[in-house]
Amino acid sequence: MPPVLMNLKVLLPFQIFAEKTGVSRIVAETREGSFGLLPHRLDCVAALAPGILIYETDVEGEVYVAVDEGVMVKTGPDVLVSVRRAMGGTDLGQLRDLVEQEFLTLDEHEQSVRSVMARLETGFMRRFATFQHE
Repeated sequence: MPPVLMNLKVLLPFQIFAEKTGVSRIVAETREGSFGLLPHRLDCVAALAPGILIYETDVEGEVYVAVDEGVMVKTGPDVLVSVRRAMGGTDLGQLRDLVEQEFLTLDEHEQSVRSVMARLETGFMRRFATFQHE
């Protein structure tokens, strides 16, 4: 009887980053720490934090993927990882630096959008509060 292995699919917003079969284990990072999956684990869902996703196959060995925040869903042998950004590589140190530079720091455009949205929300709440008092 052949061993039960997992199928891994890593999705980005507009494309499939990776689709792997024969995955024997997966390790991902959550806000609470590392989260490991083996083929016989019960179905589950986990919110992923920016970090390093590790999966292992007989053909490729241990593979590292830098991922942004997202979600991981395991149903039976299928594991679906949906993240905003992902980058592969072989040097773990380089990938860790990439996570810190690219995924953990907001780019200038995203910071300005968040600032504008905060001002809009504050203005709306202020006007709503004065409207209620009238």
